[in-house]
Amino acid sequence: MAWIYLLLAAAFEVQWAVTMKYTQGFTRLWPSLACVAGMVVSVWLLALAQRTLPVGTSYAVWTGLGAVGTAICGMFLFNESRELARVLCILLIVSGVLGLGLLSRNG
Repeated sequence: MAWIYLLLAAAFEVQWAVTMKYTQGFTRLWPSLACVAGMVVSVWLLALAQRTLPVGTSYAVWTGLGAVGTAICGMFLFNESRELARVLCILLIVSGVLGLGLLSRNG
């Protein structure tokens, strides 16, 4: 169950990071509320995952998946660069996350 919490936490991290773009510096109410709500849910789910998973593994997976998801969303939602070097760097993050998940002794 801890890994499910962690994956959901990462999904909400992507949600708040992407939503932050729409807040325009937290000057727009509804996007700002959605962003802050996503932050709270993301951290809460991370805390639930850390009941079982090691803090180093859970935090690295959370931030790694959040970074990858946000970068991919940026490519499609905001027309950010899709150049090969950027995609390869994203794949390096994914490989690190997978390695941490496979090597984790808890959960």
